[in-house]
Amino acid sequence: MPTRLDFGGYNGAWFRAGFPGKVSIDMKILTASEMQRVDRLTTERYGVPSLTLMENAGNGVVSFLRERLGPLDRQRILVLCGRGNNGGDGMVAARLLHELGFHPRVVLLADPSGLRGDAAVNYGRLAALSPPDVITDAEGWERMKPVLREATLVIDAVLGTGLSKPLHGFLLEVVRDVNSLTTVRRVAVDLPSGLAADSGDLIGEAVHADASVTFTAPKHAHVFPPACELCGELCVHPIGTPGELLDDDASLFLRLISGSELSWLVAPRRMDSHKGTYGHVLILAGSLGKTGAAALAAGAAYRSGAGLVTVATPKSALPVIASLGMEWMTAPLPETSHGTVSLQALSDVHLGELMQGKSVLAVGPGVGTVPETAELVRRVVSQSSLPVVLDADGLNAFAGHMDEMKAEGRLRVLTPHPGEMARLCGSTVADILKRRVEAARDFARRYQVHLVLKGARTLVASPDGEVAVNPTGNPGMATGGTGDCLTGIIAGLLAQFPRRPPAGVVSAAVYLHGLAGDFAARKMGQASMMAGDLLRALPEALQSLGSRPE
Repeated sequence: MPTRLDFGGYNGAWFRAGFPGKVSIDMKILTASEMQRVDRLTTERYGVPSLTLMENAGNGVVSFLRERLGPLDRQRILVLCGRGNNGGDGMVAARLLHELGFHPRVVLLADPSGLRGDAAVNYGRLAALSPPDVITDAEGWERMKPVLREATLVIDAVLGTGLSKPLHGFLLEVVRDVNSLTTVRRVAVDLPSGLAADSGDLIGEAVHADASVTFTAPKHAHVFPPACELCGELCVHPIGTPGELLDDDASLFLRLISGSELSWLVAPRRMDSHKGTYGHVLILAGSLGKTGAAALAAGAAYRSGAGLVTVATPKSALPVIASLGMEWMTAPLPETSHGTVSLQALSDVHLGELMQGKSVLAVGPGVGTVPETAELVRRVVSQSSLPVVLDADGLNAFAGHMDEMKAEGRLRVLTPHPGEMARLCGSTVADILKRRVEAARDFARRYQVHLVLKGARTLVASPDGEVAVNPTGNPGMATGGTGDCLTGIIAGLLAQFPRRPPAGVVSAAVYLHGLAGDFAARKMGQASMMAGDLLRALPEALQSLGSRPE
């Protein structure tokens, strides 16, 4: 694994593969072809020459190096450049470093006669100042290895976003040799060489970067694992593309959730507030042997700021759930012989009365899979006018019955993990994992729901087709009960912020959930984490959002 460097003070947007840092507001995630189109339109519509874009990119790399890896006069810098625009960015950076007096060693891993366009122009500018070493084969690279071993900082500008096949030949040897260094810092220009920009999958061997400096917007490989784990710290540097060019393009539907846009979660509360100001969450949860799920959801709703929480649960489970928390109210419901909620809860109008005056209904944690209870869940969700958050066994109740969801303009938030998603779609887990973004987007648009597809880089898909990617969270959250916490956080925030766009509130809840998990992991370690640790970390995670720089 690459060294994790602290680049938090750099004047650019950034985040880590693990614990998040600053990310610019509403940052779009682009494919290689989308990035090429954005660059072209920047030139055509706004008159910014492509040569200026390359100059700005190289300047961004140098600014990053100086501010976060300086003093550079103590570094032995080696810049490895390829023949494309990525190499051109590297040659701009190398020239600027020379002009600043740092004298990097530059290696062009291509024949200069094959350079075209802006890359050729910048090769000429660099060569006039300090001609690079030219290496075109394995024999030449063998002669360069002593120089590589002496370097303390390697700038990887060999291959950018255009790669679609595994590396081979002497370029593969270059990558292997760069990765073999144990004391060097590796900074990738745009993307570590060997990664395919449009996928989180690894297509072959690639540079293991300590940091990557990309431009305008992150690409898929920067965001999704396992590729993102090779990018190290990610800095997204602006190079002159106007923000509206991205914001106004409806075809760019994928974005990164930002912590810097969530300070509204901890805005000062009004002096005349009361518990009713912040909503009343009703949670239909729990059953015999599954009482903890209900308590975790209730605790999370409170910890995320809800004013009131009531847990409706089978009467035999109520004493345990009530004993787990002094703050939430409880309501007993008729039960089946299996200790789950029975259909009688509807005929006796228990649930109808309970839903009166509530802000949000959360359904599913620990309710069980008894067919009678599953039918009850489907009826409640299809009939209720309240916003509904559906999780766990509540989701399983709709497997094969999605026609009964009937969102019809009402707010419905579904939070499946890949197994539950596969059951809802009538698909396989392997298929869901292979096409997570497409599967989530298609499902949300088809059923007009907000879908939270959990996992590494949880996705939040909206009925309008937008998909947000969450950068927070860690493997320590792969433990029982963390999903119940997420249900409570979503419900708690929806209850407090009914006038905000639901997609933004759900995205905020997912980000906060992962952030609390990151704070808990820092204290407990990932292996020792339990869902209760996440609840205890929620206050600190919330407060951190109020202190983040804009």
